[in-house]
Amino acid sequence: MATETVAKPRTSVRVGVQKFGTFLSGMIMPNIGAFIAWGLITALFIEKGWLPVPELGGFGTNAEGEPNTGLVGPMITYLLPLLIGYTGGKMVYDVRGGVVGAIGTMGVIVGAGIPMFIGAMIMGPLGGWTMKKIDSIWDGKIRPGFEMLVNNFSAGIWGALLAMLGFYAIAPVVSAFSAGAGNVVQFLVDNGLLPLTSIFIEPAKVLFLNNAINHGVLTPLGVQQSLEQGKSILFLLEANPGPGLGILLAYMFFGRGAAKASAPGAAIIHFLGGIHEIYFPYVLMRPLLILAAIAGGMTGIATLAVTGSGLVAPAAPGSIFAVLAQTSRDSYLGVILAVLLAATVSFLVASVIMKTTKHSDEVDLNDATSRMEQMKGKKSSVASTLTGAGAGAAAGGGVGVLAGPVRNIVFACDAGMGSSAMGASVLRNKIKAAGFPDVKVTNASIANLSDTYDVVITHQDLTERAKPATASAVHYSVDNFMSSPRYDEIVELVRESNTTADTVPGTEPGAGTPGGAHSAGAPAGVAASAGAAGTAAGATTGAAAGGGEILARDSVVLDGSATTRDAAIDEAGRLLLARGAVDEGYIAAMHEREASVSTYMGSFLAIPHGTNAAKDHIRKSAVSVVRYPQGIDWNGKEVKFVVGVAGVNNEHLHILSSIAKVFTNKEQVARLEAAQSVDEVMELFGKVNA
Repeated sequence: MATETVAKPRTSVRVGVQKFGTFLSGMIMPNIGAFIAWGLITALFIEKGWLPVPELGGFGTNAEGEPNTGLVGPMITYLLPLLIGYTGGKMVYDVRGGVVGAIGTMGVIVGAGIPMFIGAMIMGPLGGWTMKKIDSIWDGKIRPGFEMLVNNFSAGIWGALLAMLGFYAIAPVVSAFSAGAGNVVQFLVDNGLLPLTSIFIEPAKVLFLNNAINHGVLTPLGVQQSLEQGKSILFLLEANPGPGLGILLAYMFFGRGAAKASAPGAAIIHFLGGIHEIYFPYVLMRPLLILAAIAGGMTGIATLAVTGSGLVAPAAPGSIFAVLAQTSRDSYLGVILAVLLAATVSFLVASVIMKTTKHSDEVDLNDATSRMEQMKGKKSSVASTLTGAGAGAAAGGGVGVLAGPVRNIVFACDAGMGSSAMGASVLRNKIKAAGFPDVKVTNASIANLSDTYDVVITHQDLTERAKPATASAVHYSVDNFMSSPRYDEIVELVRESNTTADTVPGTEPGAGTPGGAHSAGAPAGVAASAGAAGTAAGATTGAAAGGGEILARDSVVLDGSATTRDAAIDEAGRLLLARGAVDEGYIAAMHEREASVSTYMGSFLAIPHGTNAAKDHIRKSAVSVVRYPQGIDWNGKEVKFVVGVAGVNNEHLHILSSIAKVFTNKEQVARLEAAQSVDEVMELFGKVNA
């Protein structure tokens, strides 16, 4: 069974640099599309481009004899730095911080007269942070009616001051730094020393320190160089997929066990998809392989230097497709050779290392992947490709790395109401009983998931659908929502992480859930507030909204007549229909939901309900209960109680919470099995109508 790995809080220099690099990456990566657009326009329309157009490329003069401005210069000088400055400010203080950060960035741009990417990375976060501090001075002290006036003028005045600070103080410093760094790079190029940078870059990649180097130094310098020369070698120092490909090819030929079996898939993801982290565990398994990566990187850089080749813009992600798309018109031969030779040298060195050393690849791949995730500080979105975590999840296990305490747990199903709400109620009670009432346990539809949760729990048939939207979370798969053994593992995970890990910024209760709740698309037409899932006592009762009891005596059958799953769904649905709670279309939707994912909950219980599209078929909230003393085969599981559910507004949360409390109590389940009258069943389900 897969186990959970909790990354304890770390304060090493490496982690500090890693966090800094992640922050820099956070300003660059959202704007990569703009970099690509600029790169394509440059490659196509400049004077030496594929399709030279003076008006777009910014060369030559117009009919009046005036120089053409074009798109290339303004985009690189103004658009890209302003986008970076806005993004940096927004990361610190939302849109307000972004606006002030962009204003400050404009001062640096005009003051320097050159593309100010490093200046934007300074002014953007500085603007957001200082604006946040200024707002805190008069927070709650502004007279009603004057909020907009104060907010707008404070942002405008401070933005203007920051622009002047950028113009007079920051721009000269950043310009001097850029010139100095450029001179260092030029010195390395002139003396044939640039390949030596691989000694630092390749180990940095494996240690997840590459963002600080790539986005903090190489990209800004590369853009400046590209603007002046039409291309830059710096864009390919880190992004070359050749070294990683060579290592994976060596595993394909000379590896053993799980490492050899997974290497082909990893090579495709790395080379074509551009996700370089996929090969990091292979290096961590055999640390000597870092020599292969360094040798490959040096070969690639040397090839680029000899052929005078480069890219016109950053290649992100580092896919061969992205690399070729950004290659300068005169550099295709050099770039392709750089990738091929880097892969070849890396493969040869790695092959020698693997053939001359003894190692159990099969045993250590999981451990190496876990170490990689611990260094990264969160779960890797591609780790399951290496370790088979997807298969493990299907069997009920979860694999993940937590960078801090568990604060937000979500149950996800097709629509976010039935099984997910039931499971959330059960686990919520367990976690509260363990002494962690601040941990949010919510439910949501898979379509509404976002990567803001620490733990995601799904039915085993839905796990693969949930992973792409929640790549940073620890995933658990279950086939029994009432009494899954996974719940005890999750409680233990919460206990370990929340009692041994210090709270880190941004992980306060509710930090991951805007507004403290997530909208859950309900199968029975319920737009459920996930935050309301735990407030059964405060939920609207059926009497208020439905005009009567949610569970009526006429909707309880002690000895059902059905002998199959589908017939049982019909029987439970007909009871809801007889109450006037639903129409015929809802019963069809119950079957549709069952065909998608089983509604078996465990503890002999199934709760068939409609799909999200069935909301128009519900007239009022209602529940039906049918007992089958001899049991029914429900997809290989024995079911003795079929509870049909239809809910309006948030009432389903209260209903399911009440049902969960009954079926998580073995004594009450035994009483239901032995009940001789409808009154006994009504008494046990009394809270449904409370």
